[in-house]
Amino acid sequence: MSLIDDILGETDPDRIRKETEENYREYINPFALRMFKNASLDIIEGRREGASVWDVNGDKFIDCVTGAGIFNVGRRNPEVVGALKKALDRYDMGGWISVLRERGLLAKKLAEITPGNLKFSLFCCGGGEAIEVAVKLARGHTDRSDIVCMENGYHGVTGFALPATGRDVYKKPFAPLAPGYRHIPFNDLDAAVAAVDEKTAAILLEPIQGEGGIRPADNEYLRGLRRLCDEKDVLLIFDEVQTGFGRTGKMFCAEHSGVVPDIMVLAKSLSGGVYPISCAVFTEEISDFLMAHPFVIINSFGGTSLACLTALATIDFMERNDLPGQAEKMGARFMAGLFELKARYPELVLDVRGKGLMLGMEFPEDSIGPRMAYQLKQNGVISIYTFNNPRIIRIMPALVITEEEVDTVVRAFDVSLAEIRAQEERMTS
Repeated sequence: MSLIDDILGETDPDRIRKETEENYREYINPFALRMFKNASLDIIEGRREGASVWDVNGDKFIDCVTGAGIFNVGRRNPEVVGALKKALDRYDMGGWISVLRERGLLAKKLAEITPGNLKFSLFCCGGGEAIEVAVKLARGHTDRSDIVCMENGYHGVTGFALPATGRDVYKKPFAPLAPGYRHIPFNDLDAAVAAVDEKTAAILLEPIQGEGGIRPADNEYLRGLRRLCDEKDVLLIFDEVQTGFGRTGKMFCAEHSGVVPDIMVLAKSLSGGVYPISCAVFTEEISDFLMAHPFVIINSFGGTSLACLTALATIDFMERNDLPGQAEKMGARFMAGLFELKARYPELVLDVRGKGLMLGMEFPEDSIGPRMAYQLKQNGVISIYTFNNPRIIRIMPALVITEEEVDTVVRAFDVSLAEIRAQEERMTS
């Protein structure tokens, strides 16, 4: 029996849990394990299918985290997994210093489905890397240094991405960071107008702040940013790592406002959660910088044959099954149920917001987010508060979630809120 057969053949849940936690403590990060436990995310996943996961004990949970939007086509989507298996029968990854047919086909497909005149693609593995590509393109094309970003934004923790992330807790231990980043209030056009000057290369933002608390940008705000960038010859960069590929009820969140950015950053669900890939998609005008600098990103594992074929299968599944339309429909069902809970628990639920299946529920103080995550786990739902704002619990299930599963999640929220209300009453009595 091979090592892999031995690993996959283990069925004793107690042994698996003990071994896994020991390995995390001894060889990975004991503090990360503690964080997972505190956030009620210490589920050791076994079976994965559709909108749900099962832990090694066989207990089922509807996944409303999905890695902040990785598994849009569902956990272990059989069509996407099948495409990767077929690719593995013929290919390895392919060399990065190679001309790969699959890379060209994916770039062409992205040019077809992204808004407006977005055309060229550069491929990486993760969202932070793709943000770095976007920043390099913006600085190189404009010959300017400064990037205007948003307070409470999140763009990753790599070199050029970390300074763009709008929360100091992520950045202080690693100072000095790359210079030239300026943070302004989100959804404040006057602040953007004041911030842009002759040094500004680009404005970078998420159309919906994910880790900032599921905060959608106003459509008029985005249109105002587009006008400002056109007037000042500044590039507009949309980070659609979490919002892309049907999550908000459109294939890309930019479509809600009709605003076309100069660069769009994509990752997470691009390949359905079975193979890493990300990219920056940009206009032909910006591509002039590549003439003198063809290797803006050097990435041994970005845009490989396997990644691109898997991504093509994922996009094909999304289009054939109209996952953006499914997200819009299921999101409306969620919102109706969540607004009803807001009316029934006014002392606990301050707000419900979002688009499609990128939703958030806001509480009056920080402790309720972690407590809700714990209660939801007891009721068969995995959810977590946003990193920049523990008062907001996110609801980002797979886009293949069914009406019955939506109703199950809403009932779990109802039971969990009732338990927290009872806890509050016991503490004050």
